[in-house]
Amino acid sequence: MKARIDERPEAADVETPDVAEHGRTADGETTSLDRRLFMQLHAFGGARETGALIAALESEGVVGVLYEDANDPTGVALLTLSEDPEAFVSGYRSFLQAPPFGELAPKPELTMLGRTYALGYEQDLAETLVDRPRRRVLDPALPWAIWYPLRRAGSFEQLSRGEQNTILMEHGGIGMAFGRAGLGYDIRLACHGLDRDDNDFVVGLLGPDLHPLSVIVQRMRKTKQTSLHLERLGPFFVGRVAWQAPAA
Repeated sequence: MKARIDERPEAADVETPDVAEHGRTADGETTSLDRRLFMQLHAFGGARETGALIAALESEGVVGVLYEDANDPTGVALLTLSEDPEAFVSGYRSFLQAPPFGELAPKPELTMLGRTYALGYEQDLAETLVDRPRRRVLDPALPWAIWYPLRRAGSFEQLSRGEQNTILMEHGGIGMAFGRAGLGYDIRLACHGLDRDDNDFVVGLLGPDLHPLSVIVQRMRKTKQTSLHLERLGPFFVGRVAWQAPAA
């Protein structure tokens, strides 16, 4: 959970809008890459068994993860991945309308859609934006997941860049410590304009066990970002992997 420090120039400073992701070489030179990975989570109720769902996912060759809902004994959620958002309104759309997923009860309040983004200092943008996020969500050693959206309060945007960075470093330090210990890793997605409830980000916490992921959220509550500068957090989806596409 590193600090988000977007070094992209303000729109008023450039003649042509810049929508690429930016990084920095070891020598300090700016690099850019116009690639990113989109992820979408759909949750359902009424899944009393997952065998038919898994068979359909494998038959269709879906790139994603099927979770069993820890808070609903008949609940599941499907996370799908694509660099092209067209996938979510074409192939996956028709797939989810057909049996067996089409026979389940959708939970639109738990639908989440976001895109990976760069912070401005990454040396390997392809690894940051595409390869590592895909590898993490498809890692069988990380079966537990907590997914949730969040919206920052307007007070955060009124702070200076330096104040924002200090707050974000406090918040991000907790996540990095858990990652170094192998207890939990994060997926950070921007969802500006993509979320039906006008959230700013979608966060996924992934780990070998559920308890450390809960502790991450608990400790984040005490940071200045969460306690002072968040308008909304959640709802939370908590699940364990029932099926994953091959990582390769």
